[in-house]
Amino acid sequence: MDSATTRKAIDLSHHLNELSRSRVASPLKDIIKYMKEPGIISLAGGLPHPSFFPFGEMNTKVYAPAVDLHSSEEPSWPIELFIPKNASSSHKNTLSAALQYGSSYGSVSLSSFIREFTSRVMAPAYSDFEILLHSGNTDAWNKVVNILCEYGDYILVEEYTYPSAQALWAPMGCRGVPISIDKDGLVPESLKSTLKKWEHTHPGVKRPHLLYSVPVGHNPTGATLSVERKKAIYKICVDFDIIICEDDPYYFLQFPPYVFPSQRKPQKTGGSSDITSENMAFNRQAYVESLVPTFLSLDVQGRVIRLDTFSKTLGPGNRLGYFVCNPLFAERLLRATEVTTQAPSGLSQALVEELLNTWGQEGYLRWLMGLRDSYTTRRNWMCDIIAENFDLLPSPLNIVDDVVAVQKGHGLTKEVVPFFSFSFPKGGMFLWIRIFLVSNATYQNMKTTSSSNAIATARWAEAFWMDLIKEKILLTPGSYYTPIIGVNERMVQEPDVVFFRLAFSFETREMMQTGIERMANVFNRWWM
Repeated sequence: MDSATTRKAIDLSHHLNELSRSRVASPLKDIIKYMKEPGIISLAGGLPHPSFFPFGEMNTKVYAPAVDLHSSEEPSWPIELFIPKNASSSHKNTLSAALQYGSSYGSVSLSSFIREFTSRVMAPAYSDFEILLHSGNTDAWNKVVNILCEYGDYILVEEYTYPSAQALWAPMGCRGVPISIDKDGLVPESLKSTLKKWEHTHPGVKRPHLLYSVPVGHNPTGATLSVERKKAIYKICVDFDIIICEDDPYYFLQFPPYVFPSQRKPQKTGGSSDITSENMAFNRQAYVESLVPTFLSLDVQGRVIRLDTFSKTLGPGNRLGYFVCNPLFAERLLRATEVTTQAPSGLSQALVEELLNTWGQEGYLRWLMGLRDSYTTRRNWMCDIIAENFDLLPSPLNIVDDVVAVQKGHGLTKEVVPFFSFSFPKGGMFLWIRIFLVSNATYQNMKTTSSSNAIATARWAEAFWMDLIKEKILLTPGSYYTPIIGVNERMVQEPDVVFFRLAFSFETREMMQTGIERMANVFNRWWM
């Protein structure tokens, strides 16, 4: 049998759209190639002279990879990074290069670091994968759509999908094909059923050939696909010749199962009860094995285009990430990059390159483990505070979430009125609540004055959201994530239910406490 070290990606060129097939290489790349010849004098390129760049050098301080982010004391920045204007024997990473026009491939040194990291942590299942830098996953997804999709194509998406991911293909006349998700992510049986029935449900219409998925810490639901589901989904995509776009910004923010405070092991710093930077010496292998394997690690054909980003690990303002994909797709993405963004910010590349090469492979993994621990703690804060302000009951069989929230002090009454249900997030930054409207008197009154249940639901959601805002608590309406399935048309919503997304990534514990208390006040008022 072939192994990952000898296996090559198969030919998937039939997936390219007409625009991508028509792109040619920029002729300027030949000039850049010859400019690197030893001894050559270039009067060809229109490069500004580096002496006219007003920046002399860059000095900054950064955390050590093992910094305790839970400490009540202000963390120190013991590592100093230095990027000089010009190269020397000790510094090849320079501002002269970072601020100059550069290759659309991106930094060779940074790409080399990423390739080694990808090989060690993601373990791609074929050998000729390519790394190509991009300007963040939204930029990357835009480029994927523009090499694979024709005007009017259908795209397979989760039934709740990040709005910007849809907004970029909607003007192309593309339409989403919603695939059911539950608390564990995309449901393989739903994907298979949709594809098997396609010719019957959409006679004469080209079957979708692209699946867009956020498999870890799904935005907005917080669900994380298991490796078993990923294997099932990948097999279906092989059987139906589907390309998988694995948009995975939250991959390193995977959490152990939530445990209620009364059942939680005591912690010195409030971290999770799983592998933490505080209670365990760093074990690279144990940490990597704790992560759910990627679609990339299962991909023996090269049909996964993986989108990775530093936005959630080093800061979104860097606008820096990378594709991992087969050579054919990488070359077509490169051609598209040459005539659009050209390359990610040179300053961002230089800064991230200097940081990662200073930390090293082990240091970066150590940092990621500390981040996972910190976001686990934040997840716990939010779930703990919700449990303090509502009674949480195990969900009945007809509700797919983990728990149902009812008014505080009413959990043991005979007639329990559910406010909402949710599942404890397994990754990412978000908690997704499902509000039940059947028992709400305001909603029932709105139904009598609305032409349809859908209109009544939308009216109620808007009024409830505005009341939350008056109470000085802001949530994201779930309607924002409804797939676009046609011109000015979105997926039909579940009847008598409204969704909202809560983020635990930013506010302090004290602010979360105040915010969820305010949210509880609004719920209590609307169900009086």
